Amino acid sequence: MKFSKPQTLLQIATLLGVDYVGAETFQVLGINEIHVVEIGDIVFVDHPKYYDKALNSAATTILINKEVTCPKGKSLLISDDPFRDFNKITKHFNPFIASKVSISESAVIGEGTVIQPNVFIGNNVSIGKNCIIHPNVTIYDNCVIGNNVTIHANTVLGADAFYYKNRPEGFDKLISGGRVVLKDHVDLGASCTIDKGVTGDTTIGKGTKIDNQVHVGHDTIIGEKCLIASQTGIAGCVIIEDEVTIWGQVGTNSGITIGKGAIILGQTGVTKSVIGGKSYFGTPISESREKLKELAEIKRFLKDRKKS
Repeated sequence: MKFSKPQTLLQIATLLGVDYVGAETFQVLGINEIHVVEIGDIVFVDHPKYYDKALNSAATTILINKEVTCPKGKSLLISDDPFRDFNKITKHFNPFIASKVSISESAVIGEGTVIQPNVFIGNNVSIGKNCIIHPNVTIYDNCVIGNNVTIHANTVLGADAFYYKNRPEGFDKLISGGRVVLKDHVDLGASCTIDKGVTGDTTIGKGTKIDNQVHVGHDTIIGEKCLIASQTGIAGCVIIEDEVTIWGQVGTNSGITIGKGAIILGQTGVTKSVIGGKSYFGTPISESREKLKELAEIKRFLKDRKKS
């Protein structure tokens, strides 16, 4: 999530009420999670296991709960609760603004696009040309939709990420400030749910077609010309490369990559990253031919055991 204009380290430290290490005028351009940080971003870290990863990341400002040596060319924000203060930054620079109408006046809708009855379109949404948005679709703030996109009834774009910190008093939500981006010629079936990124974008690539009742988690990137069948659940921070086919009732772990041209057969649990150009099946996942051989061997073993 980029700020509308650059901030200084002093301005952010003052907002949070925390100490800092670095020049007061050190430039801060936005906030991001560790896997998508860029130069100018703030990243937060609140566990010793991830200190080195955050300090050595592309982020140039680290919001951290320990006084450490500041890497050259970077700055630190010293907080007793980086999770809380990261949320404070999101709220300040991307506050929730309640809608008063079904289609926001700030939404931009392209020529030839059809909006069916009972559609909700939030603030700062952009929809391209020649799209069809069917009844009861909900499009949260800041979503970006390309040209020639079809979205079927009851689909929701831009709900919050499923991301919580377990505290003694209950689960504390990390506030989502990202977007959903659909490229040109994407089709979404009925009752799909596409969560927005925590700080970045959940993206569905050009020409990808998604069946009914598919869930896509926060910050996931789906490539071009993919086919995803119904009742598939894709976790957050997954990368699905171009021309992947995923059949029905597949589930994935978070943070994995599915390589270009891979085929994931129905009811597979994608528990790890897999390379492209192959067919996969089962839980835990393996190449479909190998899995079928394993099943045949088990069947043969049981048959022989029964005879003996």
